[in-house]
Amino acid sequence: MSSVDVLNAEGAKAGSVELPGDIFDVQANIPLMHQVVVAQLAAARQGTAKAKNRGEVAGGGKKPYKQKGTGRARQGSIRAPQFTGGGVVHGPVPRDYSQRTPKKMKVAALRGALSDRARDERVHVIEAFVSGDKPSTKAAIATLRKVTESRKVLVVLSSTDELNWLSLRNEASVHLIESGQLNTYDVLVADDVVFTKDALDEFLGVPAAAEEGNK
Repeated sequence: MSSVDVLNAEGAKAGSVELPGDIFDVQANIPLMHQVVVAQLAAARQGTAKAKNRGEVAGGGKKPYKQKGTGRARQGSIRAPQFTGGGVVHGPVPRDYSQRTPKKMKVAALRGALSDRARDERVHVIEAFVSGDKPSTKAAIATLRKVTESRKVLVVLSSTDELNWLSLRNEASVHLIESGQLNTYDVLVADDVVFTKDALDEFLGVPAAAEEGNK
């Protein structure tokens, strides 16, 4: 188990937090992460592409010219694929691109991606991006730049953190995500991962674990 500093909105150290080794210090399985990312991107495809074949194109019911005597190749319809405006041969049809990925594979891939970022010291924790109760993009970006200068940053917020969400949603270099939606693709495509303290606790299930311990 390793620890990482927790910074406040001014960029000063406000404490530290432990990163569990079973999540942030496991061996990254690259083929597994590749399979999970491919499945995730495939599931995002609409699959609505459609081209009409010769039977679906309107018109073309009449034979364009007689069978014999013209010197030209025989034709039965101007909607055949070789004609302009004709049907498409083996064109795309609506389909479902999604792949079945077991939950354990998704969890293992996400842990491998987080561990890779943590080993490179690219996982950060911050108390909040804005001090006070009023959203401020300028203040939030200033706080973020004290943590990282990366051009692609994944910021993980808790499900109830509206203040930080409103403050950072318009920043082009930041991708916001709730802790419950954290996934392998977004971790790998980002240069740095920044958790708020509440989001990290929510992701690790700290409050639930504390309640069980008090019983």
